[in-house]
Amino acid sequence: MKIIVDSNIVFSAILNSQGKIGQLIINGSKHFKFFTVGLLKEEILEHKNKILSISGFTLQQFEKSFLTITNRIKFVDEILISDKDLKKAVALVVGIDENDTLFVALTNHLNAKLWTGDKKLISGLQKKGYTRTISTNELYDLFIEKQLIHGKKIK
Repeated sequence: MKIIVDSNIVFSAILNSQGKIGQLIINGSKHFKFFTVGLLKEEILEHKNKILSISGFTLQQFEKSFLTITNRIKFVDEILISDKDLKKAVALVVGIDENDTLFVALTNHLNAKLWTGDKKLISGLQKKGYTRTISTNELYDLFIEKQLIHGKKIK
């Protein structure tokens, strides 16, 4: 299953790689293919000082967490997203949150699910008939199911 991760998910995972979101990306990469927009890597690095301040990480701890998370996500160059998928995404996010346009466009482009914790976005998209979103709890349930099917022990 292809999963598009939005900014908040990736930032949360970097800030707490031992938390549920971080562990879903780290351990879930065995069962899911994670993607996001290419610009997100630049955005994370632009906010590195803020992340260091919030987290209390040393530079080395940040770099380790950043690499641990980003190495499990494929960053897709926005230029590869079709105009059709971009236009559809613009129409979907208007009045909700235009900052999520590229994530929705990539979700459409890859025929994937959008993993976001943004309840306003999920609700707004669902009101427009868009069902390609997945919450952390839904993804966690799928992860547990896949782990059980593959006979893995769950800690």
